[in-house]
Amino acid sequence: MTTFDEPRARALLAAACAAAGMAEPVGAGLLALGENAVFDLGGPAVVAKVGRGPELTGRAGRELKVAEWLAEQGVPVARPYLAEPGVAGGHPVTFWHRLAPAVREARPADLAPLLRTLHRLPEPPFPLGRRDLLAPVERWLAGAEGYVDPADAAFLRDRRDTFAAAIAELTPQLTPGVIHGDALPRNVHLGPDGPVLLDLENVCSDLREHDLVVLALSHDRYGVPAEDYRAFTDGYGWDVRDWPGFAVLRGARETASASWVAQQVPGNPAASAEFHRRVASLRDGATDVRWHPF
Repeated sequence: MTTFDEPRARALLAAACAAAGMAEPVGAGLLALGENAVFDLGGPAVVAKVGRGPELTGRAGRELKVAEWLAEQGVPVARPYLAEPGVAGGHPVTFWHRLAPAVREARPADLAPLLRTLHRLPEPPFPLGRRDLLAPVERWLAGAEGYVDPADAAFLRDRRDTFAAAIAELTPQLTPGVIHGDALPRNVHLGPDGPVLLDLENVCSDLREHDLVVLALSHDRYGVPAEDYRAFTDGYGWDVRDWPGFAVLRGARETASASWVAQQVPGNPAASAEFHRRVASLRDGATDVRWHPF
């Protein structure tokens, strides 16, 4: 399996730019390396997202379509620079207009009104699909085969199966519909004209509670201060922790979050340490162990 690292992502980006008739991305700045490698191309004012694998091609095309639809609905979102994804070495590459510089880092309170707006939308004229939070677990764990303890991988697979069954039995408090799917302040850009929603690849139609559990888990595991979490729940108008199904969605997201780190483990000691931290805390039922953003 070819390692998806920064040099590999840069080579794919160069090929995609050439295919799109764009200038060679000399000096492109790496902004993030996760499910996608995200680059600032500098000139033109474009940001490119290189997908980690070919299996993300369909999702990349849908994200572009979702972005256009949300903009038509009046939701401030990142806008596509090209309407269709490019493909380089089988990997999807999408291009986006670069946003104006942020006036400050987004906070949980900046996310709340965006989610309220999003959660009021009707279904779009194209299928969104469900938020199958646990579907990528197998791919993430497979990407770490030979680098993580098989017993840890088996433990996470068992949790995946248990929580997938439990999610199917949940009774929502909110009316299901359009959700972001990864509703975190890091996916909000606070520009001079206000907050803009980013990373639309997981937008789907499902339990609205999915979007609210994300920040509750961030408070529990990643150290989001209590006052910031309260500002979020006050802004949205409801605390998902009051919902009987909260523990199920929280457990499912913890399982997904631990599995996600596994794909970063090959060649990355920090990812290995974080993977072990997360799995150990799940094995011990230690819900207060702090996880490190990765």
